[in-house]
Amino acid sequence: MTGLPPSTPAAFSSAASIAAPGSSAGPAVHVAEEVVRALADGRPVVALESTIFTHGLPRPRNLAVALEAERQLREAGVVPATIGVHAGVPTVGLSTEQITELSAIDGLDKVSLRDLPVVAALGRHGGTTVAATAFLAHRAGIRVFSTGGLGGVHFGASESFDESADMTTLAATPVTVISAGVKSILDIRATLERFETFNIPVIGYRTRKYPGFYVTDSGHEINFSVESPEEAAKVIDARDRLDLPQAVLIANPVDPAKQLPPEELDGILARAWAEAERQGVTGNASTPFLLDHIQRDTGGRSLEVNVEVYRGNVRLGGEIAIALAAAASSAAVSTAVSAGGSASSGDPAGRNSARQTGA
Repeated sequence: MTGLPPSTPAAFSSAASIAAPGSSAGPAVHVAEEVVRALADGRPVVALESTIFTHGLPRPRNLAVALEAERQLREAGVVPATIGVHAGVPTVGLSTEQITELSAIDGLDKVSLRDLPVVAALGRHGGTTVAATAFLAHRAGIRVFSTGGLGGVHFGASESFDESADMTTLAATPVTVISAGVKSILDIRATLERFETFNIPVIGYRTRKYPGFYVTDSGHEINFSVESPEEAAKVIDARDRLDLPQAVLIANPVDPAKQLPPEELDGILARAWAEAERQGVTGNASTPFLLDHIQRDTGGRSLEVNVEVYRGNVRLGGEIAIALAAAASSAAVSTAVSAGGSASSGDPAGRNSARQTGA
């Protein structure tokens, strides 16, 4: 459907790095030992992207938000796995030192899936987008990924063909992505149509009104919602039992009390787009440019909404990861009990046989 083959989760019993098949050049992906152990033990793990602190937020707020997200998950009993590229090594579970280093570098590469082999080969640093982060999370065996907003179809894409690689990657990568919808700068109606074309389920969390990142309601309805992390986990398990290749998108709206005033948003976006056109900003440079313009236009209010969106998605991602781990643990116990029952059901015959022989 997309030309992108589904990746396969790594085996963690032997190493904390995933080697490239047929290559002797060293591991293609490094997975932190803490993440490896958590996955092997069946504990909850949540993937976090790095572009939010390499490209999305200003300094020093970027580092504070990145470390807060990790702390938030740990306090909930969840292992965070911040994903990025450090010195050419795609890394699942960046250390605090690596996050700090990446958050301070100017001109860092913004790494989508197409860019991964290039930055790896050239030994460069990079912040991973939703597409690259989802791919690497799934490659490591992580089922849940929290982000802020997704990429999608840009306005005018019928002529420019400007569509995010997030969509095609998620069509072939069976992770669960928690976001506050797609970024407000995008053509949300067209993006939802593309999600449908790619067979990517979009599910509201306690709502059927699709959120618009900075606002709770984008004005677009979606077909399904879930009311709890446990319901979300059931959908994810059903997707996996059906062996479907696509992501599940959980749309988690920002608190209405903390959104940007919806009546202001259209004017803010129009000014941002006009300035981008005036300066000739296009491609993957457009998103950070537009978000920065919106932040300045709103006097910093959009930054606070952005951070609140992220907090909410990290929290929900942790809750869903916990629900998935609990469901997997219960299933394992049930399987063990069932297997024990089957073994014991054949045992009485053995005991009877022993008694008949006088043993």
